[in-house]
Amino acid sequence: MPTRKATAKWTGGLKSGNGSFRSETGLTANYSFGTRFGDQAGSNPEELLAAAEAACFSMALSAGLEKEGFTLTNIETSAACTVEKVGEGFKITRMDLTVTASVPGVDNTKFQAIALATKESCPVSTALKGNVTISLQATLA
Repeated sequence: MPTRKATAKWTGGLKSGNGSFRSETGLTANYSFGTRFGDQAGSNPEELLAAAEAACFSMALSAGLEKEGFTLTNIETSAACTVEKVGEGFKITRMDLTVTASVPGVDNTKFQAIALATKESCPVSTALKGNVTISLQATLA
């Protein structure tokens, strides 16, 4: 299996400095204390983690539905990653997933079971498990 890579650079102090990151596919953004812990517009690591969770969950849910014999029309997942001050530092505390899927032929009970199993087993969720509370709101369209 492949290993994915990214680089980050930071210049200056924590509150007065700034940084940038770049993925191996060319995704780039700047970030700062204000974009991460304040209301300043810009990117931050939590945004990237939320994107990774949303993308991973969508793919894994597709696989789980397919394994159970269902062919989906569409899945749309949003993820909200929360970072909070905890003690003297900061901690990522929550990842809230909201998914809406169009899946012909599946009933809501079966869909909810597959979505919950996906939350517990997708690779990004399992990397966060035990450290971050992950919630799920799943809706059939």
